[in-house]
Amino acid sequence: MGLETTAIENKINEKFGSDVFNFRMEQDILTFEANPLVGKEIIRFMKEDETLRFNFLTDLCGVHYPDNPQNEQFAVVYLLHNWIDNVRVRVKLFLDGNNPQTDSVTGIFQSANWMERETYDFYGIIFAGHPNLKRILNDEGMISFPMRKDHPLEDAGRTDKDDRFFGRTPHNYEPNN
Repeated sequence: MGLETTAIENKINEKFGSDVFNFRMEQDILTFEANPLVGKEIIRFMKEDETLRFNFLTDLCGVHYPDNPQNEQFAVVYLLHNWIDNVRVRVKLFLDGNNPQTDSVTGIFQSANWMERETYDFYGIIFAGHPNLKRILNDEGMISFPMRKDHPLEDAGRTDKDDRFFGRTPHNYEPNN
């Protein structure tokens, strides 16, 4: 018999109590949210526990929710896979918009190294304790984070195209009816 989602939820709840919440199924993947202060310990527990055995970090990414309350404007999402029982789990840590920061999990999964760097590069999320947290794809001199929703889509000074032809209407444009 494989690892059931209720067993996963019960084991994590038993260990972390009120620091884990909102367990639900999202597109056939057990998903839950966690307090970012214990996020690293949750990931470690899920990997090292003899029953859970989430031994592979499939993905780690950032999300920007500018319309959320200030203390939940960013999220780090971890997708873990238990290859033995072929079960996946998604863990979400919501972070403060003024100081989007959580602990690095590179000491648990070495594969997190580049994923955390990419998330920092595009969202500005700080991974405390990361061995080399610097931009990985964008220029080192860049001061903005291009995947944030408040980042401009392109250079506002461009004169070689008309936004009306790309489905965007400038604020001063009034179409003829």
